[in-house]
Amino acid sequence: SERSRDGCKCRARWQRRRGTDQSKEVPRGSRRPGAAGILCYVGAYVFITYDDYDHFFEDVYTLIPAVVIIAVGALLFIIGLIGCCATIRESRCGLATFVIILLLVFVTEVVVVVLGYVYRAKVENEVDRSIQKVYKTYNGTSPDAASRAIDYVQRQLHCCGIHNYSDWENTDWFKETKNQSVPLSCCRETASNCNGSLAHPSDLYAEGCEALVVKKLQEIMMHVIWAALAFAAIQLLGMLCACIVLCRRSRDPAYELLITGGTYA
Repeated sequence: SERSRDGCKCRARWQRRRGTDQSKEVPRGSRRPGAAGILCYVGAYVFITYDDYDHFFEDVYTLIPAVVIIAVGALLFIIGLIGCCATIRESRCGLATFVIILLLVFVTEVVVVVLGYVYRAKVENEVDRSIQKVYKTYNGTSPDAASRAIDYVQRQLHCCGIHNYSDWENTDWFKETKNQSVPLSCCRETASNCNGSLAHPSDLYAEGCEALVVKKLQEIMMHVIWAALAFAAIQLLGMLCACIVLCRRSRDPAYELLITGGTYA
């Protein structure tokens, strides 16, 4: 019939237009799995690094931003699949769902940034309170976790004592050994004959560990903050693009004509 022929023409015309639009529109959802991997990597890096310094930081809530950012990374992978399917199938419902989930992720990442700044400000007080206890329990043996943590930090950060190497004179370990020396982890890498003796202070690291531990932990928290800010911006861009696609589809006369089964005037 004439109406059937008009419908076929409409479909053909709409499909040609659809092909042109698809060549211009990139399924941004396909980029989400890569972003998810990066976020999970940042969160895992925070966990692994904090594990090396956990004796100097008692507040486990500081890891909340890292936990959230890993969860967001996993969620982004799912969002990527939804975005790909919605774009390929040109589903308005799928795209709307995509936008809503992106909005939730955006809000979550803003929360991560706020938490990151809050806990970053608390690092100095937490380290100051914890590091005193750790140094008091040092006994110089490998099986002791606190002793391993101190030796690790002193070697990695090139430091000695809390504020400087003289802090060791106030520890129980120093008084019990009675050899007027500090742990070998205080020795500079360039001092090949160093035995930790206070008689040769030039062989020892001069800087204390507290300030360096605080700096390290704050740097780690900044990695989380910057990652969350960067991906929050990406989510915002993704939402805008998806909204533009939705608006274009809703105003597409050929698309509406195909749905309603009408004819061109």
